[in-house]
Amino acid sequence: MTTQDSWTLAGRTFFSRLLVGTGKYANNQVAREAIDESGAEIVTVAVRRIDFSAKETVLDALDRSRHTLLPNTAGCYTAEDAVRYARLAREAGMGDLIKLEVIGDQKTLFPDNQATLVAAKILVSEGFVVLPYVTDDPVLCKQLQEMGCAAVMPLGAPIGSGLGIRNPHNLSIILEQATVPVLVDAGVGTASDAALALEMGCTAVLMNTAIAGARDPVRMARAMRLGVQAGRDAYLAGRIEKRLYASASSPLTGLLG
Repeated sequence: MTTQDSWTLAGRTFFSRLLVGTGKYANNQVAREAIDESGAEIVTVAVRRIDFSAKETVLDALDRSRHTLLPNTAGCYTAEDAVRYARLAREAGMGDLIKLEVIGDQKTLFPDNQATLVAAKILVSEGFVVLPYVTDDPVLCKQLQEMGCAAVMPLGAPIGSGLGIRNPHNLSIILEQATVPVLVDAGVGTASDAALALEMGCTAVLMNTAIAGARDPVRMARAMRLGVQAGRDAYLAGRIEKRLYASASSPLTGLLG
């Protein structure tokens, strides 16, 4: 993947199409090494899980000169809570970029789509750059982009499940109608899952557990970086048409006999 293959989010240009999280690592040193190996430029942090009074936080694993911070509202179960934590992040100096999460079910961690719409409308009106985490619902994603969200983040599978992209058909529709970046968020398990998302034409992919929960997070971070690059290159190259029957690799014309 060449360095010219960039993408834009709210007027800012990025080259890495892999976004990573900061949770579940054994310690900040492992997190720092894995994030560096991933090549990610955007790193997400759960606002609810930061103890700003602590001597060391997950923020210490980041190089703020190299990484764009994407605070998120993980752990919020109401629109009101999500809006509150987004405002807190901005007041704490984290900026206007926000990954909006409103969870609707504690067991599956599926998002509450209606509450997400409510919170997104409020945050967009307040000048936030909103990236909503939602189900793979084409109608919902279209509503959010028309509302003014800077991107849409449909899940591939439940958070932390590692199941990969379970509904490529819905994702294809979302991509077809998208006027903003489409970032697959949640459910990625391994590098081939990331590659598939990019092969389909997704702008980028966000993951945390797949890297942090691996036996070797740093090596997995490298695998994910390479998987994303391979998937993007395959998308740009244009795959061959799928055929029901065989097609000879060598032409038969011009043969003697």
